[in-house]
Amino acid sequence: MEDQPNEQKPSSPDTAVSDMPPVGPPTKDEINMGMLAHLLGIFTGFLGPLIIWLVKKEDSKFVDAAGKEALNFQISMLFIYIGLGVFSCITLGFGAILFIPIWIASLVFMIIATVNTTKGELYKYPICIRLIK
Repeated sequence: MEDQPNEQKPSSPDTAVSDMPPVGPPTKDEINMGMLAHLLGIFTGFLGPLIIWLVKKEDSKFVDAAGKEALNFQISMLFIYIGLGVFSCITLGFGAILFIPIWIASLVFMIIATVNTTKGELYKYPICIRLIK
């Protein structure tokens, strides 16, 4: 059987566009918006990263990736805090002791993400449920 010249070959699944890193170095504005997505998470929870991601995801692959990562982390932390609240109720308040170290760890991760993003690097949170892909 001869190959047709106009026949397109199927692309392999490992070359999905959404999994590709941003092309080229990010601009200063892209770095600032990506950094802001991580930084706003400290003060606003998931709302700041959500707004940044929704507004800028079409303009920049770097901001899209950074915003998704920040948003996924904030949603993961929300789930963890809800679970800790339930656990605290079950243990008559003794589980509330866990809020402090988890909050400190999340704060450290958000600061690391902010610093890495200001260098133009994408940061992957180590503890994160990636719901938004």
